[in-house]
Amino acid sequence: MPGYWATGGFGMKWTLPPRIEICEVGPRDGLQNEVTLLTVAQKVELIDRVVEHGAHRVEIGSFVNPRAVPAMADTDEVARHIRRPVGVEYRALVANLKGLERSLGVEIRNAKLTASASVSHSLRNLGRTPSDVMGDFATCADFARTEGMQVTGAISTAFGCPYEGQVPLSAVRDLVEQFLSMGIQEISLSDTIGTAHPGLVHEYCVALKDEYPRVLWTLHFHNTRGLALANVLAGLQAGVIRYDAAFAGLGGCPFAPGATGNLATEDLINMAHSMGIATGYDLEGMLRLGLRVQELVGHTTDSAMLRVAAAGGK
Repeated sequence: MPGYWATGGFGMKWTLPPRIEICEVGPRDGLQNEVTLLTVAQKVELIDRVVEHGAHRVEIGSFVNPRAVPAMADTDEVARHIRRPVGVEYRALVANLKGLERSLGVEIRNAKLTASASVSHSLRNLGRTPSDVMGDFATCADFARTEGMQVTGAISTAFGCPYEGQVPLSAVRDLVEQFLSMGIQEISLSDTIGTAHPGLVHEYCVALKDEYPRVLWTLHFHNTRGLALANVLAGLQAGVIRYDAAFAGLGGCPFAPGATGNLATEDLINMAHSMGIATGYDLEGMLRLGLRVQELVGHTTDSAMLRVAAAGGK
């Protein structure tokens, strides 16, 4: 994508896009690991407010087994009560055909199918190998196409696994090929446990973008080791302009030990705006929302901008 040159300190130059797209995943990936279970009304409040502050793409929850992820058991009700202004895309994660049917039943017509690039993580997360999971997804993709639904693919542990270490690019590439064979051309790469570093992100993104130029790539970072924003910069350098983030930096994977919060939406917005990159979000509004999120979950979160806001700074 064409960009412009920005000059930083020490003579550094970066090629930056004029705008990035941020999908708000706090209502799903942010809340799914919280001890405090929010009510339907509280979830609807957060979703409606994040849209008011500029979100055009929101992952509202997941249609999965409620026994496995109790925090997402009420996603159907949440979907029935959100406002749904024109131009906003609401998404949900599904694990199988039943989840896709639930999503369609409440008019959430954009579903995310997630498979792990790591066999060990896949077995602990879904009880099946990546190959078995992708086999089921082919049926889901056919159903979605028949019903006029949009389906995106997501690859978890795309950079590292809590059980196997660094995941080879070949394992990621294999899942990309399978998603493409289903007609899915929007794919996200998730640093599920926050082990990725800028060099690895840049290497994988450059290689995959070169090999699959028609894919719409999204990057999903966790800030476990404090590298999420640095990894975004590496992704920008590789030409990726779509990112997931969670309000207040909430999040974590129930099936990935040590996985802490997602990249905080307000931190990403702040960095982007500081570098002259538009996001469409209102930062001040997102800071107020982030403080509200902390109030609801009952604890402080991993968000640098909320620490600044709580101290009275800007």
